[in-house]
Amino acid sequence: MRPELFEMLDKAGFGSNVHQVAAEGECRVLRLEDNTGEGFMTMYRVFSGVYLMFNDFHLRTCTSEYQNADTVLCIDHCREGRIEHENLIGNRYYMESGDLRIDRRVHHEGQVYLPLSHYHGMTIGFIKDIAGESLARELSWLTVDLEALGQKFCPDEKEFLLRENEPLNTIFSQLYHAPKEKRIDYYKLKIAELLIILGTVDISAVEERRQYFPAKQTEKIEKIHTLITSRLDKNYTVEELSKRFDIPSATLRKIFKAVYGSPIYQYIKSYRMKAAAALLISETELNISEIAERFGYDNASKFSAAFRAVMGMSPQEYRSRTSSSE
Repeated sequence: MRPELFEMLDKAGFGSNVHQVAAEGECRVLRLEDNTGEGFMTMYRVFSGVYLMFNDFHLRTCTSEYQNADTVLCIDHCREGRIEHENLIGNRYYMESGDLRIDRRVHHEGQVYLPLSHYHGMTIGFIKDIAGESLARELSWLTVDLEALGQKFCPDEKEFLLRENEPLNTIFSQLYHAPKEKRIDYYKLKIAELLIILGTVDISAVEERRQYFPAKQTEKIEKIHTLITSRLDKNYTVEELSKRFDIPSATLRKIFKAVYGSPIYQYIKSYRMKAAAALLISETELNISEIAERFGYDNASKFSAAFRAVMGMSPQEYRSRTSSSE
């Protein structure tokens, strides 16, 4: 293994809560530990000074202790889930499925929250000087200036958030499904294509900077989420929650959607029906009416209609289909 990339990243410091658990050739696997769960980062050295890392986290929160390692450019893509990051200078950003984040990793230390308890995505990082030299050497036909791209997207050393860009999402989708036997070569081609497309992006036309919300407000929203998901048999109105947590109704609706990805009533309906789906399989001795009652429905027909709207089939169909497939 040519060590300069991994050595630089190690020197920068992933943090005391991240440890290497496996390594082979140009790949290494890191495990992030937290009392709310764990995460795995599978990192590949693609070029000298260029890495691609798959991020798979199943936890509620963790602390990022990562220090900048002369990163001239770093690109994050969210494939599934949601992530909220509050850095040490007090800024917060949110990413959801399809979003891209571009930064220099200057302000990466801080607290990370996963409101859905999971996050799956990818990071592509370029180390200053080394990455540019290796790209010029190995891909002589590629005319790209990494420093210029960094200045284009992050002139103030803040993150740049880009939402639902179809050409870029297509490239990331292909990266997630790289052929195993030619994985590194495939990564090289797709990273080159990614850099070309980034060079053509008109920031003024596509930039969407997410609104930042005060930490006190987002903390109230997280407490609201804990309440409504811990009592799935009870229905809360926005007005009740607004009064209970001392937050205006309009603000509650706005921030809840920003953090959890959908309006509060839609979210809790979906959450409740998915929990009911799990119960249909795990508690086969319960009939549909008993399960409906556990989720606050005194009428099995209304429960069935709500279940169908979310799951695409009736509770009976879901139970029998899942049981027959086992």
